[in-house]
Amino acid sequence: MDLRLLRYFVIVADEGNFSRAAERLHIAQPPLSRAIQQLEAHVSAPLLDRTMRPLRLTEVGRLLHAQAVQLLARMEDVDTMVKTAATSRRRRFVIGFVASTIYARLPEMIREFRKVAPDVEIVMVESTTLEQIAQLKDGRIDVGFGRIRFDDPAVRRIVLHNERLIAAFPVDHPLARGEGPISLHDLANEPQILYPRSPRPSYADQVLSLFRDQAIEPRIVHEARELQIAIGLVAAEEGMAIVPESVRRARSHDVAFRELAEPATSPIIMSHRVGDLSPDIASMTEVVRRKYRDWGHDAPLSGQL
Repeated sequence: MDLRLLRYFVIVADEGNFSRAAERLHIAQPPLSRAIQQLEAHVSAPLLDRTMRPLRLTEVGRLLHAQAVQLLARMEDVDTMVKTAATSRRRRFVIGFVASTIYARLPEMIREFRKVAPDVEIVMVESTTLEQIAQLKDGRIDVGFGRIRFDDPAVRRIVLHNERLIAAFPVDHPLARGEGPISLHDLANEPQILYPRSPRPSYADQVLSLFRDQAIEPRIVHEARELQIAIGLVAAEEGMAIVPESVRRARSHDVAFRELAEPATSPIIMSHRVGDLSPDIASMTEVVRRKYRDWGHDAPLSGQL
């Protein structure tokens, strides 16, 4: 999608009026209207209910708006990060992370690391676990937080915690109103939203294995690119998804969660280059050890895989 069109769409949605949006964008109204029509043609669905005043988003429009806001904010972060890196003389420490670890207390660890390393410029890079392996070996990141077990002689991996997995439903789904854990067998015929779509292997394969270990072939209706999109599709009543438990803390107004009857977990793994003895790696390792002890989990880093 054209980022310019997404930006136009977000402003029109926020203003609820083409004229005010055009004034805010400093463009004429006709080209703004054509831009929104172009975006609607791209997604093959109307995004705005033009019969209402002020304009209202359609169901597809609400879904796109939520994702567009996140995407545009992320692009602003990238722009700021690159400009800061170009002018900063501080030592840089680059952290790769998969999106779901943001819910799993990664921000708390980053805040604590900032306290113990105030002179270090921290750069956050969202990337899959497999991408992190290449980035570590190429020196593009210094540490990675992911969920996939892998073997590479150049990379040390440390399992920090095995996070419980839960079922996420649209808030009005009949199964969302039940009490107690729900079995994977009860989900066999439910439309499943899987993520990420690529690259593979990934967290998606962990979820598929859960079902297939119970001799269940799940009914996959969507393969989303990332967790945020998968949860958005759940909220839009497109299906349900198996997600890490920490997601519950961040999304509860339009998504309901239930624990699984079967034991199901996904590891949170910290990775760094073998032989990296930098003080920043030592500080990050100590921060992670201390924070997990404070949270009452078994102390990580006591062993390595």
